[in-house]
Amino acid sequence: MTKQEPSPISSVFRLARSSATLGGEPSPEIALKQRIQRISALKQIILRDREYIMDRIQAETGKCRTDALMSEIFPVLDHLAYLEKKAPKILKGRVVWPTLALLGKKSRVYLEPMGVTLIISPWNYPFYQAIVPCTSAFIVGNSVIYKPSEHTPLKGLIEELLVKAEFEKGAIQVVYGDGAFATKLIEQRPDKIFFTGSVGTGKKIMAQAALNLIPVELELGGKDPMIVFEDANLKRAVAGAVWGALTNSGQSCTSVERIYVQETIYPEFKRLLLEEIGKVKQSIDADGDSDVGHMTTDFQVKTVAEQVRQAQSAGARLLTGTDWDFKSKTIPPLVLENVNDTMQIITEETFGPVLPLITFKNEHDAVTKANNSRFALSASVWTKDPERAYRVTRHLVTGNVSVNNVMLTEANPGLPFGGSKESGFGRYKGEFGLYAFSNIKSVLFDKDSPKIEANWFPYTREKYMLFTDMMVALFSGGVENLLK
Repeated sequence: MTKQEPSPISSVFRLARSSATLGGEPSPEIALKQRIQRISALKQIILRDREYIMDRIQAETGKCRTDALMSEIFPVLDHLAYLEKKAPKILKGRVVWPTLALLGKKSRVYLEPMGVTLIISPWNYPFYQAIVPCTSAFIVGNSVIYKPSEHTPLKGLIEELLVKAEFEKGAIQVVYGDGAFATKLIEQRPDKIFFTGSVGTGKKIMAQAALNLIPVELELGGKDPMIVFEDANLKRAVAGAVWGALTNSGQSCTSVERIYVQETIYPEFKRLLLEEIGKVKQSIDADGDSDVGHMTTDFQVKTVAEQVRQAQSAGARLLTGTDWDFKSKTIPPLVLENVNDTMQIITEETFGPVLPLITFKNEHDAVTKANNSRFALSASVWTKDPERAYRVTRHLVTGNVSVNNVMLTEANPGLPFGGSKESGFGRYKGEFGLYAFSNIKSVLFDKDSPKIEANWFPYTREKYMLFTDMMVALFSGGVENLLK
């Protein structure tokens, strides 16, 4: 009987497990320093090769040039710079001061690698969604197996950059395949799964992971509301709405997909919006002289067409883009009014260049309408009143809020990113993002002495009374009472 050769998938996992820097490494500080060096090298290579990388991104996604620069290259570099500066301090571990009852003992928290991290990414930001989660997991000491979307795989690009930055062979491995292939990867029992994508696929991954209790982080869809109050600067708010809804042709989980405008300013807001929409330039350019490209996949074009048609059949009015044939990937900006929360254009993620307009009466009405969604990823609030901004941001059920700006929380590499409800759970990026890829280990150090702890056996009536007196003194009168 001949010996069976290991499958390509099992070989990938074997290399990943041998590369993960799990507990017992001789010098965690030196290992972290080496990982920081790789991050620094990668940052410089991306900066140097940015035009080539953008060519690859545009060829597969249909983005305009500036979208590729501002939403893929710049935030990746910003993230890597954050890791360079902040990761050593975050991953160093920290002292946790003891309570009075534990005086004389030392407590520490360590952030250590989990092992093999499987990262499955979407097609809308193929470069950003490769580098950011992969390097976040890597910097902690995990090995990474990365599966890009089969629709925008950027085949060979990530591997090329990693080789140039001299990453260890098994540190970050890129594998290619569809959803069925992802299922086979999960069967190999990675130590952590990080998935960004649709709600439906997220549920399937979570169900499969549950069979082996694999921890899962899910970054799913959004239906982000933009709330514009009557005291807001309308020109700024309109400019934010146009960019927030149309950047990357609306193919972002945090795109503005519902625009709530206070009814007293609705006519003027609509007038200014249509004026700005008329200025938008659309093409797949080579020099940065375009605002919007085209859609990436045919199936997403079909989703946009179905939702717009369904809204129109229910009474919505299409104010722009009336010449679109409902088939072309070059979808113009589509502004809709007379929409309501029974329409798919309001209840379902659109992921396209659509701006549905809805009016509201007052603050309570705005918050109620914005929260009336199964999604809760991000939102924006536009007002001159800082107290109102505070109230509304606290009452919105969401993972991220930008005030008088749009899609900006995710631009800060130090802020955690993630959602609630069906937008997923968990956080990545920033300090909290490194926690997501860490085994958070608590350690208490005590002296090796002949002393027997007061809370150990034997239990006696005298010990019971003494412990009761100590407890009452500690929690009713503080240190002074305890010493007495």
